Amino acid sequence: MADLSTTVAGVVLPRPALLASGIWGESGASLAAAFRAGAGGVVTKSIGVKPREGYPNPTIEQFGEWGMLNAMGLPNPGIEEYPKEIGQALAAGARVVGSIFGGDADEFAALARKMEATGVHALELNLSCPHAKGYGSEIGQDPQVLAEVVKAVKKATTLPVWAKVTPNTQDTALLAEAAEKAGADAITAINTVRALAIDPVLRRPVLAHGFGGLSGPAIRPIGLACVWKIYERVRIPIVGVGGITTAQDAYEYILAGARALELGTAVATKGINVFREVHEGLGRLLDEAHFATIEEAVGQAHRK
Repeated sequence: MADLSTTVAGVVLPRPALLASGIWGESGASLAAAFRAGAGGVVTKSIGVKPREGYPNPTIEQFGEWGMLNAMGLPNPGIEEYPKEIGQALAAGARVVGSIFGGDADEFAALARKMEATGVHALELNLSCPHAKGYGSEIGQDPQVLAEVVKAVKKATTLPVWAKVTPNTQDTALLAEAAEKAGADAITAINTVRALAIDPVLRRPVLAHGFGGLSGPAIRPIGLACVWKIYERVRIPIVGVGGITTAQDAYEYILAGARALELGTAVATKGINVFREVHEGLGRLLDEAHFATIEEAVGQAHRK
């Protein structure tokens, strides 16, 4: 079978599909369980400076097989409490990427220093959450502000920095370019797509917050398009996210230019064994296409 190991900005992953931020990342035990179930690594919940309760219920709406809408509001215990959870994941042997969010460059830098001290292997900057006021895409959709955040984090830490960009903008690749020029070591693309569901009986939005972020198979074509455009305009590695539930999905992202992948909604809908299913199937697809490694397949759709 083809070699499924891959390297993203110096982080060696035994398998390409990681647990995405926001799914199963509440505790160290769940992070460790995802790794033991076959994930090549795990990305933590997005962690902020202070504890945050998030939005009131309802926060999630399921749309059958094609997607999930959520507006959680970035609930988290804060950077002072979360390190013990990371310690459990590291003790299990997992490659851990620490996800952080902040309201400005200084806040991101302070979080980066504290997250580095936990022993994580890389940082993922959440510059793309579509529903948290003052955070995420509200600051990450401005290339200049995004660049300021990346520069501040790079000065504050020696860890590889992955900038997670939003699809809720005119040009996601422009954001990736700004991140690369500012010193980012990799791009994570994409986060959820801003969306809305309305209850026709109650005549109001289904989610308490109103707007939320759509994830799952429905956004896979959007994620693929973003990865495709980013691959043509940056040189740093890309981590593909958005609607990956099968080995075929993963393979398409790799052909579009992704070197690694993240699974989120698929874990919620198909269960934690989805990592093993995706990796086994991906190995067969690479073999059938006569690729000995993932590296050989990255971006091959651009060469046809």
